Amino acid sequence: MTQAAVEFRDIEMRFGEKIAVTGINLTIGRGDFVVLLGPSGGGKTTLLNMIGGFLEPTAGQVLIDGQDVTGIPPAKRPTATVFQDYALFPHMSVASNVAFGLKMRRASADEQRARVGRVLDMVGLAHLADRRIHELSGGQRQRIALARALAVEPAVLLLDEPLGALDMKLRRQMQDELKTIQKRVGTTFVHVTHDQEEAMAIADTIVVMNNGFIEDIGDPERIYLRPVSRFTAGFMGESNFIEGTVTQAGNGRASIDTALGRFVVEGESRTGAQVTLSVRPEHLKTDGSGQPLGPAAVLETGFFGTHHQCSATLQGLDEPFKVRLPQKDIIDPGSTITLSVDPTDLVLLLK
Repeated sequence: MTQAAVEFRDIEMRFGEKIAVTGINLTIGRGDFVVLLGPSGGGKTTLLNMIGGFLEPTAGQVLIDGQDVTGIPPAKRPTATVFQDYALFPHMSVASNVAFGLKMRRASADEQRARVGRVLDMVGLAHLADRRIHELSGGQRQRIALARALAVEPAVLLLDEPLGALDMKLRRQMQDELKTIQKRVGTTFVHVTHDQEEAMAIADTIVVMNNGFIEDIGDPERIYLRPVSRFTAGFMGESNFIEGTVTQAGNGRASIDTALGRFVVEGESRTGAQVTLSVRPEHLKTDGSGQPLGPAAVLETGFFGTHHQCSATLQGLDEPFKVRLPQKDIIDPGSTITLSVDPTDLVLLLK
């Protein structure tokens, strides 16, 4: 069984009358790369700050490696933080920035040199040890901030949207590097972002947050392909929703009547329940295979490089469907396409 690096027990955080998070019980395994994902105000940064000691919960306990650290200040916790603005010292060299935390912990000069050399080599910037911060690019500064945090060998490394200031290409590159470094050092990483693609690219486990609650927890594939809530289905990429009524339920399957016909899908429910089905745009078919949904009138189309995407209306539904088509399929607005779906791609949402 994986040992817990971080535990939240019955956590609540209030700012006056405002409840930032409530009812949080969460275990983060040692050595995991966990991403706290959600919209602004969802509570993800509040949880990160509780791990780092920058916030003390109104109620509940925060444990790191089994020790209750709820009332312990940040400097005495086995954590380090990489911030979005990096918080580097412009008057210091790269090596001095990386050594800063070690000096605060009164590490010997020999230990400082050894650790600084090791982490700079790890992030590929050993040759820049004597440079000043203003001489570095955004990506290099991000690596230096990461190296400084890793130099103190924290039990848990906290990353507060560290890639948010980078351009798209560099952000993708740094996502790969973060994942590689985390696996190499084996440190528990807890990363906050509102970027769904970033979360799926780097995380072992995604914790989806909304309005102070945990909506969903799981590995990226499960979170994307089998979300448990309507919020998760809509926040993690794009989804189409079909409302229906359960006519028969049992043995882990449900028969559901909808405006587009009857579907038999996997999932637990009860007869007579009003439910929602979710289907991703890329799971819709136009080749006649699968279960028919009916003809759809194309409203708009757009080319996204890897695929075409269009919105189309289906008789019986109020909202247009988003449909993702192959790169070479060219569909003009005003056209009619016939949609179908494999019922195994329909997700019965639990909430």
